[in-house]
Amino acid sequence: MAAVTVPSDYNRMKELTDFDNSKSGVKGLSDSGITQIPKFFIHSPETLPTLKPNPSKIGIPMIDLSLIDSPEDRGNLVHQIRDAAKTWGFFHVINHGVPVSILDETIDSVRSFHEQPVAARAEGYVRSEQSGVMFASNIDLFRSTVASWHDFVHVWMSPEPSDPGRIPAGVLEWDGWAVGVAEAVAGLLAEGLGAEAGRLREAGLLVTRSVAGVYYPRCPEPELTLGLNPHTDPGVLTVLLENQAPGLQVRHGGEWVDVRPVPGSLIINIGDALQIISNGEYRSVEHRVLANALDEPRISVVEFFNMDKRDGSRRYGPLPELVTTERPALYRDFTVEEFHELHYSKGLDCKSLVEKLML
Repeated sequence: MAAVTVPSDYNRMKELTDFDNSKSGVKGLSDSGITQIPKFFIHSPETLPTLKPNPSKIGIPMIDLSLIDSPEDRGNLVHQIRDAAKTWGFFHVINHGVPVSILDETIDSVRSFHEQPVAARAEGYVRSEQSGVMFASNIDLFRSTVASWHDFVHVWMSPEPSDPGRIPAGVLEWDGWAVGVAEAVAGLLAEGLGAEAGRLREAGLLVTRSVAGVYYPRCPEPELTLGLNPHTDPGVLTVLLENQAPGLQVRHGGEWVDVRPVPGSLIINIGDALQIISNGEYRSVEHRVLANALDEPRISVVEFFNMDKRDGSRRYGPLPELVTTERPALYRDFTVEEFHELHYSKGLDCKSLVEKLML
């Protein structure tokens, strides 16, 4: 691959600011018919050779939740989820109880939001990350070293809900279904730790919720950038719904593994906070999204579940019952305030929370 030359007089901050001020996002760039992406999206020469699918490495574990209410099979299901959370940090769930019509309507709702006229989208374009409804391109645009090819709408659902009138149609209903899936999976994960099924929920670990509707339009130079930069999710648990456009990759065994879309499934992944709370039994795993080379947009709806943020002084850490003489605490306790400081002061990256809280 030929090297990308950056002029000596290139003003990155000006280009970033001009792009942000346009309020049209990468969809606006894609719709304009450009054939070359702006330089602030282009990755380093060392990274460029890795920005591609890996068809020889495909798949994450598949978990069938239809067994969840079976006394005979629940133990096996707990074992499957525990193993997936320990070794992969990611897994598909099928037979999760969410009607296909809800899945389709949620994807359509997010797509419709992003495919409004530019002026309609731009009305809500802001960079206020910790409350309300936020529409922007790249949550870390001014904090990261390189931008990625996506736009998003981010909605806080709980404990302080956003103005319903500003939330994309369909997201409110999706939130209710996603909560059911998250609580069911959290129960199995808790049992996998040897705790009661309600342990994570009762500890306030699923209280704070937000939804991100992410839109990946066609990129004219997908070999030069990513749709979403490598990172781990900082929170407790994530429920992901996506359309059938490929692109998601998970880091496993030192390689990027393609996650092929499975119709009707949802994807669960473990966040940094749950790695700490489980005292390292479960793993948050690096993942990324390749830039979309297709004419059809890639759409994902991501619901994040996190600790109760109303009491900034409350401390979280490894569950006490998981800390023993034989298995001492691997991490120190932290407050939600500290969590926010670590998360919002940097770009998307991998395991800042985990690494900074290790004992």
